[in-house]
This record gives sequence, C-alpha cells and structure tokens, in this order.
Amino acid sequence: MDYDWDNRVDTTSATVSWPDRLRGVFNSPYQPTEPGLFHEMIRSLPIEFSEFTFIDLGSGKGRALLMAADYPFRRIVGIELLPRLHRVAQENIREYRSEAQQCFAVESVCGDAVDFAFPPEPAVLYLFNPLPENGLERVIANVELSLEKNPRPVYVVYHNPLLEALLVRSATLKKVGGTDQYSVYASLESGGHKIPAV
Repeated sequence: MDYDWDNRVDTTSATVSWPDRLRGVFNSPYQPTEPGLFHEMIRSLPIEFSEFTFIDLGSGKGRALLMAADYPFRRIVGIELLPRLHRVAQENIREYRSEAQQCFAVESVCGDAVDFAFPPEPAVLYLFNPLPENGLERVIANVELSLEKNPRPVYVVYHNPLLEALLVRSATLKKVGGTDQYSVYASLESGGHKIPAV
C-alpha cells in the first residue's frame, strides 16, 4: 500500500476482481513484488543496464515495470494474460511520475507469456511464479530456442523460485546467484559471472 500511495498508482492485490482471482488459481495468483527485494535482485546483476531490455512475464498491474524504470534499461516490457490487469498496468504507466525514473520506454502487452517472441537483444527476464509447470517449461524452451538463434546475454531473475528444478535442467541457462528468496540464471553468453549472495 505504501508504494501505491507514494507513487499514486494501483498495484496492490486488494482491487483484483473475483473472476481474475479465480483465473489466478489456475495460472498464478496476483501478488505484487515488494520494492526492497526487487531492488536487491536488480542491483545484484553485473550488467550495463542501458544495453538490456527488462521483460516481466506475468506483469500484472505493472509494479515491477515501474520499479524497473528506476534503472536506465534500454526498454521495459510487461506481458500480462488478464485484460483487466493489463489495462490497470497501462493506466499506471501513464500516471507514474518519479524523480528516480531513468527509463521512459515502458509498455504493457496483453498476451500469454508462453507465446511471447523474445526480442533478439540482451535481456533481463523477471519471473514471480507467473505460470504453472507446463507453461514455465514452454517459456524456458522458447528462451533456449531464442538463444540458439541469437546468442546473447540473458539473465533470468526468478523471485520465489518454486519451480526452479525446471531451470536447473536447462543446458543454456546456468545459476549464477541468488538467496533463499530468489535465484538468478544467466545464458552462457553472459560470461557466467557468479553473483555474490546478499
């Protein structure tokens, strides 16, 4: 609530409708990221932000997109399945004003993360348990195929990694850091730099 009050946006789960809550049971319930942890995760990345696109799979009302805008990412993209949450995210992006904002190329796309075509550029993929197991398997396969076609640095920041075993099996993504609250994986083209645990 403090984040919403300070930034005059609507990103809490309190105003999520019952139909969307029900759909969340079958996909992933809406839960916004806590700001302090988000910044800890992003600051752990050994990257030049301006060279990377930030992509939030299951972006909900867009809180992670707004927080990512505090960093000079090349651009920021959110993918959200539920049209109502997507519309709220678009409104939040329009209304958001912060002296800390460094990236202004922010967009929310309404669609299914399993069908998302990853852009052929360095990227930070943010996951907060957005998908059930079969959906996450398909996303990882899409990431691997994208990396095979266009080798490049890609980092996966997985918050609350309940299905981390799926990433562990990847031959393309290797764990480079994290804590008990999140894991960070990197493509082989990222250099395999280990990130110190916080």
